[in-house]
Amino acid sequence: MEWEMKSWRFFYRFLRVFFLVFAMNGSLTVQAFTGTYGINYGRIADNIPSPDEVVTLLRAAKIKNVRIYDADHSVLEAFSGTGLEIVVGVPNGNLKDMNASEDHAESWVKENVQSFLPDTHIRGIAVGNEVLGGDQELWGVLLGAVKNVHKALEKFHLTDLIQVSTAHSQAVFSNSYPPSSCIFNQNIVQYMKPLLEFFSEIHSPFCLNAYPFLDYMGDPANIDINYALFQSTQGIYDTKAKLHYDNMLDAQIDAAYAALENSGFKKMEVIVTETGWASRGDENEAAATSTNARTYNYNLRKRLAKKKGTPLRPKNVVKAYIFAVFNENLKPGPTSERNFGLFKADGSIAYDIGFKGLKSSATSSILSLKV
Repeated sequence: MEWEMKSWRFFYRFLRVFFLVFAMNGSLTVQAFTGTYGINYGRIADNIPSPDEVVTLLRAAKIKNVRIYDADHSVLEAFSGTGLEIVVGVPNGNLKDMNASEDHAESWVKENVQSFLPDTHIRGIAVGNEVLGGDQELWGVLLGAVKNVHKALEKFHLTDLIQVSTAHSQAVFSNSYPPSSCIFNQNIVQYMKPLLEFFSEIHSPFCLNAYPFLDYMGDPANIDINYALFQSTQGIYDTKAKLHYDNMLDAQIDAAYAALENSGFKKMEVIVTETGWASRGDENEAAATSTNARTYNYNLRKRLAKKKGTPLRPKNVVKAYIFAVFNENLKPGPTSERNFGLFKADGSIAYDIGFKGLKSSATSSILSLKV
């Protein structure tokens, strides 16, 4: 018996060493998104519920993956001990400092990430949002900022817990129709290629903000709204890839996969970090209605619950963060920008896709899905 116990202890120690070596060699990689359905918690508003109430809302909805656009301490404190998994953001305004100074990045990570661990489950850091294709002054500093944030995580021994990423808009693409013809815009390739090389080294995904709503609004005469809303439709056929698409979101994701493959990054995963549909808009935003918003988000939730891939990457299960928790009354721009929330400012549902609001006493019976 004693010999058996010694043998078992030796075997157990061997397994631990093997696991650690396996992990350090990069065969095991951290994932910031562990489910298929997440949500963006934007807070450009002066009338939305407190972070503690938001925790109640999200836990009732069984939404585990949450993305914020900064590292607000009141939010991180409210999420402590809840089991919710959060991706924090380095705002675009911080990127120049992050690029210029490793010490600045280290201080930011220490103050906004390390100090909240392990009780607050911070699983990712998004360094900037929609930088390439946006403000050209930041194109040259994005990679340096990303690398310095990653160096800070290495110093604090957090790279096996926290993933580094950045989200891109569809402005980084060219020739995205049909999906298989998509490539990166030539004006950003010199910045995108080294960024992708680094993300490939650290096993980070390509994060895409994809909005069928915006594509449809840009060309309603030639796009079937049913195709954008996951409704029954003829869809499109990509003759080059010999693939059929019955919804626009899948086509947008596969366009990103095609651009990555054309750049030499065939194995990189695409994660949708924003998608949604506005429930209200200006006179020239006719598609922004509560009916269309409910249809899109209801059908999107069903699609994600199936845990399936896209026509081009059938084995890569689609993951998406919905935009957003609330309507945000202080956002600039057209009316649609302030009306992407699944919930109204008072915490009640904006429309019914199966969730209940803070003021609802009855659980919706429309949809019950594990996502």
